[in-house]
Amino acid sequence: MLKKNLRSTYVERRKAISDHHLLKSSLAIANALLDLPIWHHEYYHIFMSIAENREVDSTPILSILHGKDKQIIIPKVSYKGNLQHYLLTDATKLRINRWNIPEPVDGIEIPTDKIDVVFIPLLAFDKKGNRVGYGKGFYDIFLRKCRNDVLKIGVSLFKAEDSIEDVHINDVPLDYCVTPEKIYYFSGGGGGP
Repeated sequence: MLKKNLRSTYVERRKAISDHHLLKSSLAIANALLDLPIWHHEYYHIFMSIAENREVDSTPILSILHGKDKQIIIPKVSYKGNLQHYLLTDATKLRINRWNIPEPVDGIEIPTDKIDVVFIPLLAFDKKGNRVGYGKGFYDIFLRKCRNDVLKIGVSLFKAEDSIEDVHINDVPLDYCVTPEKIYYFSGGGGGP
């Protein structure tokens, strides 16, 4: 399926999810993440959920990261459309940007070469680790600036599509994708359990 078709299909599928199912699925994803061999790292980049878009709720993942005493990095969209990355601290103030994404007002900026693990929101993904987001390209630009060994972990409310037909050369694939029912391992993610 083409990305534009996947976007419209999965936006509609998300709208049909109840609050209870969204919370239950988000908790299942967070718990499944504990089974990945990723917890020896220090710097974890995580998205802040857009509630009205029915995204995976990142709050349970944030709780795990806090509980494991990890350095948590959250993004902010710069005026040029790139992502800046800030350390999440007790003093971090968040505001809602024009895309309704909670983001830090300011704080301690972290360079991309410090980041070890990135949790990535997405609309859909396929069995090869290709993903479809909202089409702004924020994450592809960001991930190309990261170290080659950064772990890229998608989180999805739905299972993998067989194939995304219009994958672009600049699209950055996932190492893992975690759904409420299954963990998908791709070639960069170590081959599975």
